[in-house]
Amino acid sequence: MLYFIAEYLGFPGALNLIRYLSFRSGGAVATALLIGLVIGPRFIGWLRVRQGKGQPIRSDGPQTHLAKRGTPTMGGLMILTSMVLSILLWMDLTNPFVWACLFVTLGFGAIGFLDDYDKVRKASAAGISSRMRLLGEFAIAGIASWIIIGENGTHLYVPFFSGVSLDLGYFYIAFAAFTIVAFGNAVNLTDGLDGLATMPVIIAAVAFMIIVYLAGNIKFATYLGIPHVPRAGDLAIFCGAIVGGGLAFLWFNAPPAAVFMGDTGSLALGGALGAIAVVAHHELVLGIIGGLFVVEALSVIIQVFFYKRTGRRVFKMAPIHHHFEQLGWSEPTVVIRFWIIALVLALAGLSTLKLR
Repeated sequence: MLYFIAEYLGFPGALNLIRYLSFRSGGAVATALLIGLVIGPRFIGWLRVRQGKGQPIRSDGPQTHLAKRGTPTMGGLMILTSMVLSILLWMDLTNPFVWACLFVTLGFGAIGFLDDYDKVRKASAAGISSRMRLLGEFAIAGIASWIIIGENGTHLYVPFFSGVSLDLGYFYIAFAAFTIVAFGNAVNLTDGLDGLATMPVIIAAVAFMIIVYLAGNIKFATYLGIPHVPRAGDLAIFCGAIVGGGLAFLWFNAPPAAVFMGDTGSLALGGALGAIAVVAHHELVLGIIGGLFVVEALSVIIQVFFYKRTGRRVFKMAPIHHHFEQLGWSEPTVVIRFWIIALVLALAGLSTLKLR
């Protein structure tokens, strides 16, 4: 909205700053952070009143988690509110990439909300069926992917090699949709400890803020040998909104958490990062930057596969953060060490920009 106003007025005086992506990205971080901090206390209080007993705690999970009973969930609504308001304020809303990523974010958030609502209503950790969730997620991701390829093609670029790509044709829609859905669910599986998913999401968003800015600038993209995607740079503002909204939520989600983001937040944030990676043609790099989420998801897949085949467990408990809890690590120890891993992986992913 501010961009429209400044453009209509001809970017006079101080409004000339709005031309710059760096200024608007910083503005998006600050705006989302401020909105989240302002609405947080009342929002959490409202959730407590509405939900009563809060998010159901798995009886088969770590016993230390039983003390968290009564903590309200659906805190992702707070993140989405601050994010969306910041995005609408600072972004160029004529950019189709904005609407594709917003569609995924809000669509996945709606599915997560329905799941959270069902859990709270039934006082059960089950939620809606996984089949219904996946069908909805793939439908949303497929539509968003179709919008994205209309703007930047169907090539899959290979990191570490300059100019090497595969044209997947319309199969790219299926690949892109899978990337978005898989990452959304990977973040969802990681969200099992106070602050565990929030900070790695923020770290990944900062990394992709840099990537989309460089990919959207033809000079930087050519110099680095990465695919140039016109107008992708605007998504740096989108990433900034994720960072600001995530930091505001972390203020209330830090141990001991006053609120959980629930599937409402984790699915939405994971899906948003997946969509941004698809826009930037950095889908494979997403697997490096978001490697922590990938490992968490793989730990569940491996556990289920081996248990069904052999009746034995590879990990003491899955996802893998619970395995370390069972080994005797305290929750803050697991969280902080996983944050460090997320930071290292983000730096490794960013190194692919130059290692070509």
